[in-house]
Amino acid sequence: MRLVIASCSVDYVGRLTAHLPSAVRLLLVKADGSVSIHADDRAYKPLMWMSPPCTTLELDGLWTVTNKAGEQLVITVEEVLSDVSHVLGPDPGLVKDGVEKDLQALLADRCEVLGEGWTLVQREYATDIGPVDLLCRDATGAHVLVEVKRHAEIDGVEQLTRYLQRVSTVLGEVRGVLAAQSFKPQAKVLAADRGIVCLQLDYDRLRGMEAGTPTLF
Repeated sequence: MRLVIASCSVDYVGRLTAHLPSAVRLLLVKADGSVSIHADDRAYKPLMWMSPPCTTLELDGLWTVTNKAGEQLVITVEEVLSDVSHVLGPDPGLVKDGVEKDLQALLADRCEVLGEGWTLVQREYATDIGPVDLLCRDATGAHVLVEVKRHAEIDGVEQLTRYLQRVSTVLGEVRGVLAAQSFKPQAKVLAADRGIVCLQLDYDRLRGMEAGTPTLF
């Protein structure tokens, strides 16, 4: 990646025309050939950019960036204040924190947040239509199925309903809990109609970063 801080003006020539008057800006050139022009505001969003595939021709303070459609960014560089390059190498990609598997594991280890006296019977309890995230017993010894989602929608309620129907033929009467970090309003309405409890999770609290318990609806 190349980072150039320069006093420059920029013109876009293509389906329309646009002009950035002279000012100090950051010119960012990535290994994929893309070029973007940034001011010291607007967070991550550039003022102008050219997406790959494109080519850049530098000649006597004039950068001409051309894409496959023939559109151009013409950057007139008046003064270069800094010009550095770094090889970043392959990126491993985004690793999400708080995905459903993480939430499921935390709940399995801390069943007490589901209810006082609750215990875990089995994770990934098998049914003929797929595994339920958690099979638990409440303080009375009754079975409870817990399905874990990051963001619960109607599909999650329907999924748990099907699990409850299947498991009840084996274990008898069983209750359902849909646990998630957030809920669509329609999901909560349908869950209440099906007799399913919605449990809102706080991922940080589950990790022990704060004291507290989830909120029941």
